[in-house]
Amino acid sequence: MDFWLYYTLALLLICGGGLCWLSNLFSLPGNWILLGLAALFAWLAPHASGRGIGWTTVGVLAGLAILGEVIEFFAGAAGAAKEGASRRSIVFSLIGGMAGSIFGAMLGLPVPVIGSVIAALLGGSLGAFAGAYLGEKSIERPHRESMTVARGAFAGRLWGTVGKFAVGAVMLGVMTADVLFG
Repeated sequence: MDFWLYYTLALLLICGGGLCWLSNLFSLPGNWILLGLAALFAWLAPHASGRGIGWTTVGVLAGLAILGEVIEFFAGAAGAAKEGASRRSIVFSLIGGMAGSIFGAMLGLPVPVIGSVIAALLGGSLGAFAGAYLGEKSIERPHRESMTVARGAFAGRLWGTVGKFAVGAVMLGVMTADVLFG
């Protein structure tokens, strides 16, 4: 593959991977899309003459994507379930978390560069809180119990998203290192 074509595709891959990584804040499957982009690049630009992404790297990225999902799922579900949440609360919490992160990012915060990122993270956690609270109130649980479950959902969502986001950063770093220096 031509030198300039390779590095143009590599730059597009890294930029696309960065967007995928950020999409994790909106409860989108950013790590999986990043994995798909890396696999496509490995297929289009086979690891030859010191350039390209190797299939070993794609395998490592797949393992990391699975780890990110496990962290997000167990942290999110454990937060509410630990406090005795109903299934309805957990489902409402997931829906509220997704809606809250999208709304938070659109609303943003007046902090340069990272304002929307922080707002998406907080919005998702607040959405999970609201969803869990409404789920518990719909089965007529007392206010105190509903608040306890909602706080658990908030913390679980927050830490689950932070964990998945951190794993996505590692994925982006591994992919970038392999494509540029591999």
